[in-house]
Amino acid sequence: MNKKNSLNIGHNKKSLLDKPIEHIDIKSFDARKILEGMRKMSFTSRDTARAADIYNEMIKDDDCSIFLTLAGSTSAGGCMDLYADLVKHNMVDAIVATGASIIDMDFFEALGFKHYQGSQFKDDTELRNNYIDRIYDTYIDEEELQACDKKICDIANTLDPRAYTSREFIKELGKYLKSKSKKKGSLIETAYDNNVPIFCPAFTDSSAGFGLVMHQEQNPKKHIIIDSIREFRELTEIKLKSKQSGLLMIGGGVPKNFIQDTVVCAELLGKKVDMHKYAIQITVADTRDGACSSSTLKEASSWGKVNVTKEQMVFAEATSVLPLIASDVYHRKNWKTREKKNFQNLFD
Repeated sequence: MNKKNSLNIGHNKKSLLDKPIEHIDIKSFDARKILEGMRKMSFTSRDTARAADIYNEMIKDDDCSIFLTLAGSTSAGGCMDLYADLVKHNMVDAIVATGASIIDMDFFEALGFKHYQGSQFKDDTELRNNYIDRIYDTYIDEEELQACDKKICDIANTLDPRAYTSREFIKELGKYLKSKSKKKGSLIETAYDNNVPIFCPAFTDSSAGFGLVMHQEQNPKKHIIIDSIREFRELTEIKLKSKQSGLLMIGGGVPKNFIQDTVVCAELLGKKVDMHKYAIQITVADTRDGACSSSTLKEASSWGKVNVTKEQMVFAEATSVLPLIASDVYHRKNWKTREKKNFQNLFD
């Protein structure tokens, strides 16, 4: 590539990455009145209001442990601070997420990088020529994403070579961010501060995977590995420690199935355990294809995973309804008198 073309690409890249995503602040507005109106409507509006009601019931139930599951790209799309606030204000006790949500999005921004507003109609060849990755209408600088991959490798290189669960490794990331983060208040750092464990059952499907491959390449005989079986046992142990449990599921996929399977796992271990008492899922997936992301909560009941008494499917794109639900629950302030579960301490 000649110098002139290189300068043109650099200029184009700068103009394409000129509008950072701003993450919504659920504390800055009170959605209670909006949901009171939606409760009297129909379709997705009434489903959304009922989901908020169920979430409030979870918060008020002293016996209920609340699990947040994350799949998809809502963190990159503007909900990153929302998830951190749920942890900070004791509205979530444990998190099960995709590796991308935690590493490519949250850890990525904690390193000082950003996601940018873009267009789903942009020429993707032009984006590739500028080393820009696209998530629908959101852009990511691939060079910065590779810097995130390398930082994972650097951190792994400092750890004792042994088997870690994703929870243990993410805790190490939280410890790192306490002194090195460029953006305070990330989900990883907030969870670290509040003893909220984060599990990523498909951890290597993310920048963590690239970083850990580099780590093993650099340390062929002594390196860390991720023990996904032990983390399944750890998550099941949290379920066993919980008198009741509630699920707030954004999207579907592996995180949704992983947390629901704790009920089955406990039974196979010969332990008596209740189905998840409360469940909310926000998804746009079609129920007819039989996939995990689209299977309804009523379907999960047939597997003995979710009780159908307090469940609500909300068929909507999550960034459009989740801020309303979270703001409603935040402003009702039931979390203020809720006992912290501190589940991270179970494994220390």
